[in-house]
Amino acid sequence: MLEKIKELSKDTAIYGISTMVGRFLNFLLVPFYTHVFSSTDYGIISNIYATIGILNILFLYGMDASYLRYAAKIEIGNEKDNFSTPFLLVFFTSILFSLIILSLRFPILNVLEIPHTYVYLIYFTAPILFIDSLNAIPFIKLRIERKAKKFAAFKIINILVNVFLNLFLILKLKWGIEAVLISNVVASLTSSILLIPTVSEKLKFKLNRDLIKRLLKFGLPYFPAGLASMLVQGIDRPILSHLTDLSTVGIYNACYKLGIFMMLFVNMFQFAWQPFFLQNADEKNAKELFSKVLTYFTIAGSIVLVFLSLFINDIVTVKIFGKSLIAASYWSGLSIVPVILLGYLFNGIYVVFTAGIYIKEKSIYVPFITGFGALVNIVVNFALIPSLGMMGAAFATLASYVVIAAGFFIVTQKFYKIDYEYGKMIKIFFLILIIGGIFYILIYSGNLLFIYKVILLGVFLLSITFFVFDKKEMDFIKNRILKSKTSN
Repeated sequence: MLEKIKELSKDTAIYGISTMVGRFLNFLLVPFYTHVFSSTDYGIISNIYATIGILNILFLYGMDASYLRYAAKIEIGNEKDNFSTPFLLVFFTSILFSLIILSLRFPILNVLEIPHTYVYLIYFTAPILFIDSLNAIPFIKLRIERKAKKFAAFKIINILVNVFLNLFLILKLKWGIEAVLISNVVASLTSSILLIPTVSEKLKFKLNRDLIKRLLKFGLPYFPAGLASMLVQGIDRPILSHLTDLSTVGIYNACYKLGIFMMLFVNMFQFAWQPFFLQNADEKNAKELFSKVLTYFTIAGSIVLVFLSLFINDIVTVKIFGKSLIAASYWSGLSIVPVILLGYLFNGIYVVFTAGIYIKEKSIYVPFITGFGALVNIVVNFALIPSLGMMGAAFATLASYVVIAAGFFIVTQKFYKIDYEYGKMIKIFFLILIIGGIFYILIYSGNLLFIYKVILLGVFLLSITFFVFDKKEMDFIKNRILKSKTSN
């Protein structure tokens, strides 16, 4: 079993390296933006990208989830049918959705609290949505075929193009925030060009009617589910701008982005996890294996959470070549980072729980779970932002991910019961609670020295090692370490 988890870890590492490098390069744009744009201008970009994230779900309407489900194990038609049908569906509907967005450009700006003088930004937003939607199916095809290196290379090239154009257009040509969207359009087109061989290899201009029915039956529930999921991730910006101002949104978004390291961890795990559980679902010990995955994921995620929560202020305020990670005018939002990190950890936990949904084809429950999570997010945003400001928005994100994780757990246990290691999970979150309590006591007492942070991290790591891992797991770890030393 541990060897199976090692296999999952290997794929996670490959996706992780590409995701980490790519996302980190992209993340470097955040401090760049905070130093070249006002918080108001950055607030406008933040609102637009929150909207792009939400509308991207509309453009795919669950076809990405359906393709992953049915292409992993061909049940209807052949391999070309399973690729071409969802790809062509997304192509035709994306044209329609793009035209609708362009016709509704002024109402969209009104909802986002953006002045009509920025209407030209919508003309770049629609192409981004269209191109990225077309790229989604080919990228999933690479994942199914376990072409992780090619997947990684294409993703990194996309982001390198995006970063380079941002720097060139803003620093060299002195363009404004439109440069951010233009760079994205070109980067997305670059991905499309790289994916042409992948598309042409399997594309045929014919739809399989039987497959369409199955794709829509499984995928459509993921449309409201995906929409609700993106609302959880992005609706706080428009609400925050409505209840405060665009400057607050800019500060909030810059600090929210500091949760990237937990987000990267969750994303790289998800890329490897979905094909892994589909391919191992028929194994005799599958449920025991999946139980271990949840435990190990939570351990790794908790270490990321504790480390970043302890040292985020030190990371952000340190100056390199006279510049801090984000401009000092944005530091007022750093208090939201630990809350966002914890929210992302619960996001990853609910990703683990999705295995039962896919295996038992119970996607009908997904929109209800994520929809309720989105509703919780909206309610908590409106309830807490007036009194807590951006911290209220952060708590809304955390609350919604906790609710969604709980919902997935309840549903999957009904149809695909797994005996998770509850004792270990309780120990992990108890340790997080203890370290977090001491951390905040030291903050409010004014005694949070750097050495105390190091001690807290060390105590947490030792506690995880001796109180969470059992003897068999400790022996496996020791053997791997000894084997590594011997090979060196």
